[in-house]
This record gives sequence, C-alpha cells and structure tokens, in this order.
Amino acid sequence: MTSRGPVHRVCVCIPTYQERDSLPDVLRRVRQAVPEADVLVVDDASPDGTGELADRVAAVDPRVHVLHRPGKEGLGPAYLAAFDWAAQRGFDAVVEMDADGSHQPEELPALLAAADHGPGADVVIGSRWVQGGSVHRWPWHRRLLSVGANTYTRLALGLHVHDATAGFRVYRLPQLTALVAGPVASQGYCFQVDLTRRAVEAGLRVVEVPIAFVERVEGSSKMTGDIVQEAVVLVGVWAWQRRTRQLREHLAGRDRSRWHHLEEAT
Repeated sequence: MTSRGPVHRVCVCIPTYQERDSLPDVLRRVRQAVPEADVLVVDDASPDGTGELADRVAAVDPRVHVLHRPGKEGLGPAYLAAFDWAAQRGFDAVVEMDADGSHQPEELPALLAAADHGPGADVVIGSRWVQGGSVHRWPWHRRLLSVGANTYTRLALGLHVHDATAGFRVYRLPQLTALVAGPVASQGYCFQVDLTRRAVEAGLRVVEVPIAFVERVEGSSKMTGDIVQEAVVLVGVWAWQRRTRQLREHLAGRDRSRWHHLEEAT
C-alpha cells in the first residue's frame, strides 16, 4: 500500500506556448485560489513573448517561477522538465493545468483536497466525463472526439478512469517520480493517457473529481492530426502489450498448475 503523508508544498505547473493573452489572468486566479502554492510556468520559447511576460510576473511575485526551454518540443517533455524542477526543490505534489483558461483555477482546492484528505490519492484527475463534470463551448464533434477517445482508451487498456486524456491533475511527487523513471515516449496529449495507465498498473490510487471544462477564448487549440494519430497508435501498442502480458501470465499459471498436478500424481 502506498504511504500518503500530508500534502504541504504544492507546485502548479503550467506549460505555455503562445499564451501571452491568457496567462496573466490564469496566474492571477491561481494565486487567489491557492495562495500557499508555488506556480511554475514552463515556456517553450514562445515567439509572442509569453516567457518574458512570465518573467515580469515572477520578478514581483516570489511564488511564481519560470522555466525557459529552447524550443517547442511538446507537452510531455515540458511536463517532465517541470516534474524534475519540482522534485529537486522538495515539493510534495505537482498540479498539471493548461494556460489557456480551460481549466478553472477555482477548482484547484477541490482537487488538492482529494489528494490530501481521508485516505488520500496518489493521482487526482479533474474529470469532464464523470457525474457532475461538464464541458462548455465545445461543438458536438469535439465532444464526440473526446468521449470516443476516452472510451477507446478505457476498453483497450482496461482502465477504470473515465477521463484518461484530462490535463487537469494532481500527482503526489514521490509516486510520480517513480512513474516517469523510465522512458516516456508520448509527446502530445497522449502523455496523459501514458501516465494514467502507468499509475493504474503500479497500483496507485487514482480518483476522479468532476470539473467544468471551458473552451479557450484567446488563442487556438493545440490539438492537431498528428497528436490524434500518436494517441491512436500508442494506445493500440499499449493494448497489444497488455494482452500479450496477460496471455504469458495465463500460460505460465496453467503450466504451474499442470506441474503441480503431476507432482501430486507421483
């Protein structure tokens, strides 16, 4: 069983690329919602000056930090860099959230409470697709894509999670560090699925908390055909690996049973 101590030090990790218009309001709301938490902006050399804007905020707010990366490498590598930054500074938990305003900072206390209260959780997912969750300003085809992707993922990988692609999360850092100790191949939004399946396979306690997801007002979505293709391919590979592992375990168990019966007969 995982040991879950109290969550005292929290780092809210916000990856950015071309988020100059939305970032100031998101930072203000995060600092109001969880004033005791630190915030790390991870900027991939945004050409619109997002990184420089974050630097100006950090210069006057000691709870805001900025990690500059040399170029756009994808969501997964940005988060891995953020996790490493937080681990080196002794944080108890990290939060994943977007910089575009689609994740409501006012819901952060509820997610953190799920990690800290009662038996606690190792991973808390802000879920759109559990009872009480909702999505606003999405056209029907975006809803269909998300529901279909999560259904495909849940069935293919045998997960109990309804929103494995969600990007609004809390991880206890010691458990997260173990999850990402090996190579993480996924670059885009499939990164969330990858960490979800790793958490479930590791026996961690994963809980979902309903959230209201609001489609961005400024900027444009980072979802591309390449990201969708990556998710379809990788989930298929993971599903095949899972089925192969299950088959090996079944055959090994059957062989052990056969030898046990032979030994008894002799």
